[in-house]
Amino acid sequence: MLNVWGRVESGAVWCGAVRLAVVWARVSRRPAPGRRLSPLSPLSPLSPLSARSPTDGDSAPVMADDSEEYNKPTKSGKLHNVLPVWGNEQTMNLNPLILANIQGSSYFKVHLFKLKTYHEVVDEIYFQVKHLEPWERGSRKTAGQTGMCGGVRGVGAGGIVSTAYCLLYKLYTLRLTRKQLNGLLTHTDSPFIRSLGFMYVRYTQPPNDLFDWYREYLGDEEAVDPRAGGGQPTTIGNMARHMLTKLDWFSTLFPRIPVPIQKQIEMKLAEYDRQNSSKTNWKNDQNSVQPPPDKYPRERNERRADRDRDSRSDRSSRTDRDRERFDRERDRDRSRTDRDRDRERDRNRDHDRERDRYKNRDRSPRDKRYR
Repeated sequence: MLNVWGRVESGAVWCGAVRLAVVWARVSRRPAPGRRLSPLSPLSPLSPLSARSPTDGDSAPVMADDSEEYNKPTKSGKLHNVLPVWGNEQTMNLNPLILANIQGSSYFKVHLFKLKTYHEVVDEIYFQVKHLEPWERGSRKTAGQTGMCGGVRGVGAGGIVSTAYCLLYKLYTLRLTRKQLNGLLTHTDSPFIRSLGFMYVRYTQPPNDLFDWYREYLGDEEAVDPRAGGGQPTTIGNMARHMLTKLDWFSTLFPRIPVPIQKQIEMKLAEYDRQNSSKTNWKNDQNSVQPPPDKYPRERNERRADRDRDSRSDRSSRTDRDRERFDRERDRDRSRTDRDRDRERDRNRDHDRERDRYKNRDRSPRDKRYR
């Protein structure tokens, strides 16, 4: 009888302990007064962990729309700083001939290899880029080619790849962030810096995002001449529209845009033109484009003055070094000439002494007899 009573008493104690543990867990999970719950908290009505069935007693109902909206995957747009890369990540979607010439050029392998930061590459673009064609002017000859290689874009013998495309591929090797790319598109120092930013977008970004990248620049009137040697002035807005609607870019091609996305882009362009019909005159002849007034005169002039000052100081120091090198070489040549002249004079003197010695030597009796 005592054993049975002890078992009943121990069971009652165990049930009481379980009830106390449950009550303590509920009290500890209750939020403090004034505390705001995050969406990830299990107690938050937006958290998927708080979703319960309608038969859970006094539990609060969960808004299905809010939870679905919270769990909806975010679209990769301009909210993230990491840029996606569309297409071939090894070639940057460049023409194989252009890519091979870039990777084999001494300018890319030697000079650009020393540039390690984004700002150094931007400065190099400011000083070196003069056009946006893939080949330097007159370096690629296709007139003598016949058959399948005759006059075909990107096929046949390559020439000297342009500085612009070398720097474009250098930017790709740096894996630009979204902030850096926006910095290129809005740069105030040179239109070629902005143009390389637009080309970077066209070569690397997904086709679905192209119109979003170019939309706010379609009405930009800053002048730029992309042709080697000049002669084809246009505006940033016209160039952005060209990149959205056409594949041809001088002697190469941009990556192809799928047909459904291309139709969507054309519809968005038509809608943009209807909304900005009074501001956009992109159908005019590109050769009649006049350079618009500078939007950023003060900033552009200050940065240009700083860079020109640095360039002049580098040029003057280089001139001084060249002058010192010339003076050293001139002194070395002069001393070498003096040594040669002294050596020749000593040689002539020795020769004269030998001749005199031969004339004044004692003659033999036979020579005296015939003398």
